[in-house]
Amino acid sequence: MGMSVTISAATEQDAEHILKLQYLCYQSEAELYGDYGIEPLTQPLDDLRAELGRSHTLVARLGDEVVASVRGSVDDAGTARIAKLIVHPRMQRHGLGGRLLAAIEVHFAGEPAAKRFQLFTGHRSEVNLRLYRSHGYAPVATERLGPGLTLVTLEKEPEAQAYVASA
Repeated sequence: MGMSVTISAATEQDAEHILKLQYLCYQSEAELYGDYGIEPLTQPLDDLRAELGRSHTLVARLGDEVVASVRGSVDDAGTARIAKLIVHPRMQRHGLGGRLLAAIEVHFAGEPAAKRFQLFTGHRSEVNLRLYRSHGYAPVATERLGPGLTLVTLEKEPEAQAYVASA
């Protein structure tokens, strides 16, 4: 008997689970860049709770366990900034990251509709870059943050929804 993964809006009670998952998931990024002081690994719980209060956060659950999450918000210019897409290591490579990315895009395609979707990752994060490109994101900018890290910003336009008028 297997369980299926469900995606839903995060609740305040999910904050601690998201923080623990974030800490686990960003270990590989920290190792890749040789920097264990990155914000996802040092973010206090109170800061995460505040972030959850000002953004839209989705979680994926396997039973009662939070196994993935993504956050985002739309700025005044209509850019939906998507951040911290995380998937538990044992759940990676099964399409869950893509499902979460699509789900948050659908949310931000609602009212008020986002004019564009934007996210970023490090230049060495090939798995992330592949995922984002496979979902239609294209690099639009790079920013060198230090000798070992260049952030790559990727964007895509929302897909036009085709509506069929009924007679």
